[in-house]
Amino acid sequence: MEPLSEAQVIANLRQTEDVPAQYYAAWWLGKMRSRHPQAVTLLLDTLSALSQVPVDPERRGVALNAIRALGMLQDAPALSALLPLLKSSDYSVREEAARSLGLHRATEAVGPLCHLIAGGPEQAGREQPGSALLQEPCEAILEALGAIGVATPSVIETITPFPQHPRPLLRAAACRALLQITGDQRWASELEQLLLHPEPLVRRGALLDLGATGWTASLPAIEAATVESSLKLVALRGLAEQSGDSTILDVMDRLL
Repeated sequence: MEPLSEAQVIANLRQTEDVPAQYYAAWWLGKMRSRHPQAVTLLLDTLSALSQVPVDPERRGVALNAIRALGMLQDAPALSALLPLLKSSDYSVREEAARSLGLHRATEAVGPLCHLIAGGPEQAGREQPGSALLQEPCEAILEALGAIGVATPSVIETITPFPQHPRPLLRAAACRALLQITGDQRWASELEQLLLHPEPLVRRGALLDLGATGWTASLPAIEAATVESSLKLVALRGLAEQSGDSTILDVMDRLL
């Protein structure tokens, strides 16, 4: 089977009868960083499914893929559609909107993002009854705030309680954000400690978080981490892209 062309993907997203084809098309446009002139408009059109009553589960899936794609495409006109999604009653919609706004480095999203987690770990970070989900998608929100990088006292004050959260991956996300925003070494040290966590999933998460910060002083800790070499390469690529330090390429060569 031949790969789909961009024109066919656009056609698949435009039609409305074959929802699985739309789902794949929304994913494809983000993955391939499409610059097709109709891509953003068509992706935005899929978001109307979220306001239907009741929401169709399959079309909701298309919309979630579209939100992710809009973040990857980083097209400024999409911001006016993404920002209101932070007020959605749908947890996953808020989560994906936060991630996309972080990719956009959207400074206008900082206030709404901070508002969502203003209750701290005790409220925003509390588990929903009968569910493993938290009250808010704190991890995605913290990552977005770190990526946007607004270093006002109120932002730092909002994030600072979260390194005490009982979930280690959420602690890692908070330390990542604080390191990106403040450049304070102690948050890098906290992430390096999580590289020693007994759970492989936590070590992997901390590794990727360090890579996203561009904190080159953690290079030895990343190289020594008990994590798959393939994942180390992903983290090191992020570190190189964020820092511009070409010496990281030598470490990557040793892992190949």
